[in-house]
Amino acid sequence: MIITVDGPAAAGKGTISDYLSKKYKLAYFDTGMVYRAVGLQMVLIGEDLSNKDAALKIAQNMTFPQMMELSIHPDFRSDIGSHAASVISVYPEVRTALLKMQQNFALNPVFADGTPANGVIYDGRDTGTVICPQADLKLFVTASTEVRAERRHKEFLQKGIITTYQKVLDDMIARDERDCNRSAAPLKPADDAVIIDTSNLDIEAVLAYIIPLVEAKI
Repeated sequence: MIITVDGPAAAGKGTISDYLSKKYKLAYFDTGMVYRAVGLQMVLIGEDLSNKDAALKIAQNMTFPQMMELSIHPDFRSDIGSHAASVISVYPEVRTALLKMQQNFALNPVFADGTPANGVIYDGRDTGTVICPQADLKLFVTASTEVRAERRHKEFLQKGIITTYQKVLDDMIARDERDCNRSAAPLKPADDAVIIDTSNLDIEAVLAYIIPLVEAKI
């Protein structure tokens, strides 16, 4: 079973993917992690995010252990990590370098401890269009920009990350612009994706809609 969950930041992809992965014993691959890892590494070594050659070199040498080590850094999930990931993900060469690693995971999905999984759920922005167009079920989860910014701002404050709603909103608008208009794998739903707007839905309502779709595929 392969499920892809695409959509913009803070639309609810992570919560949905985490729930489904546990319920159906699927490995959970957050594809944004690979871009965050490369972007954060550039930030940590003081490299300019506009340096495509430096980003490509880091992407070509990124390993799973390095990615997991970077994932515990305080800025990995902060707006710093989000911004860096969004910038370097625009570069086609970087995306190509990281694509194969993501695609190969579907051939032999495993949990973090190495045990086999029943399949994989991909959480990202182009998983249904580029990484796994052969997926059994493709979901595209979205919400209004204002709602997503409010969710992300609240999330940052709960984690002790001090920022303002306006800054989060401005960053999100800029990120959406980059993601939707990049030449390589722009953010858009696959032709056969189920589109779900979570702006006015709580997680229980969203899952109540999605679970029958998964069961039908099983």
